[in-house]
Amino acid sequence: MSYRNRLDTLLLASAVATTRFAFRSRDLYDLDSVNFALAMKRFDPRVHQPHPPGYFLYILMGRFIDFMVHDANLALVLLSIAASTGMVIMIYRMAWGWFGPGTARFAGILFLFSPLGWFHGTVALTYSLEAFFSALLGDLCWRIECGKTAFIAPASLILGISAGVRPSSLLLLGPLFLFSLRKATASQKVLGGVVLVLTLATWFLPMIWASDGLGAYFGALVSLWQLVPARDTVFNSSPATSIARACTIVFIYFLCFGLASVVPLAALRRTTLVDPKKKIFTIVWISPALCFFTFVYLRFVNSGYLLLLLAPACIWLGSWASEWYEHTGWRKSWKVTVIGLCGATNVLIFLVAPLYCSYKSVRQFETELASIRSSFPQFGPPDATLIVGFDSHFLGYRHGGYYLPNYLTIEYPEVKLREGTRIFAMHERDSSLLTGLPAAAYTRFVLFPLQGGDVAYQQYMQKVEKLLPQENLRILRVGDHEFVSCPISDLPLLFPDAASAPRQSVYAALHSGMPPVNNREHQAGQEER
Repeated sequence: MSYRNRLDTLLLASAVATTRFAFRSRDLYDLDSVNFALAMKRFDPRVHQPHPPGYFLYILMGRFIDFMVHDANLALVLLSIAASTGMVIMIYRMAWGWFGPGTARFAGILFLFSPLGWFHGTVALTYSLEAFFSALLGDLCWRIECGKTAFIAPASLILGISAGVRPSSLLLLGPLFLFSLRKATASQKVLGGVVLVLTLATWFLPMIWASDGLGAYFGALVSLWQLVPARDTVFNSSPATSIARACTIVFIYFLCFGLASVVPLAALRRTTLVDPKKKIFTIVWISPALCFFTFVYLRFVNSGYLLLLLAPACIWLGSWASEWYEHTGWRKSWKVTVIGLCGATNVLIFLVAPLYCSYKSVRQFETELASIRSSFPQFGPPDATLIVGFDSHFLGYRHGGYYLPNYLTIEYPEVKLREGTRIFAMHERDSSLLTGLPAAAYTRFVLFPLQGGDVAYQQYMQKVEKLLPQENLRILRVGDHEFVSCPISDLPLLFPDAASAPRQSVYAALHSGMPPVNNREHQAGQEER
């Protein structure tokens, strides 16, 4: 690479790092973000610290940075910023190798101004790291595809590390790795397999030990799978579900590239021939993820899943944009104007779009969270007031438990796990699973308010309120939120199964480092008392 190319890379990396850091989130934005922060204190997938499948290496990376910055959210956000910076370098490098410097510049600019890529570089989630590993593995696998078999061991290592950050990477990126090995000798394939297995074992075995054994780990994994993804796979849902997911993927594509999404139109008049090997390689790269998210599991709020396809998308869109810029008959001033318009539009999408992944939404969430935290003490002291939160990505049970740590927070509704009906509970930023309602001397419980202005959330809140005696409801409006509270005697109406089980004294269990359902000595002691 020439001095100009190295300078381009430096400028793009600096721009990505600066824009992500300047717009970084200050609080744990998503439900999963809180799970990750909790795991940095105590790793236990049984109580979703973090949620299965565990993300073990991601948690270890977060702990290492948190040791220096003493802020769980900032530690994880810095990981996202670093991954985004590395990703733009990998995109530029691979695009330059495939199509030349013009494509590399456009590909890097597309990533820099990607609204969805920008958002995930500012929050405490794993998707930016997975996208970086996808780009890095893609580059290594392409080198193997070109006959450079010395990269088999590094590619195996990167795939194994990526799986430690997001285990789904093994499923979604593994086919690309296997495809690149098809021309390798038997001994080279064995070497790749051995390096991969050893890398996986290096983090998998400590994770199982930290999870209290295979049974506990896979029990939690199966329970979560049955609660959420297994309900809507292609095997037990109508074709309309898969069609809806395919439409969601198309929408996420537009969210990734904004106005630049129309760049593929430039390919209709392409004059340069493309090596078919690159097309086949790209198809193998993106097909597993597209198939999985179309036929198995995808929700719009988890649109970061598609970020692992961002690198190949940027490379090809950059190629078509470069072709349009260099070979069409438009005036250069018009082309520059179009590029500027696309960039400005994408910036506006990121800043003010009425979607969960905009800077405006992040700031609104943080403002609401600060208001709730400052208002809550007026409803009663922690030893007399119980919080009931909801299973929501934003302002749900996890946020209530994390940002009001002195209060005991339980999640509505109770969940049916493999071992029976349980209630997720939090106190002092630690989680537990309860078999029955808490037995402490609370006088009232308060429903942790959901996001203001969201119609669906408010309708859900109204359904919950109808389960409670209307004459006992006490509603206090503070700012844009309504705080609903009831006497503690009404709590069994929200948790009917748990109400029939013996009540639990949960504080000692929460501080013991083990969920009550797994702490037999604690349960026996409670029964004796």
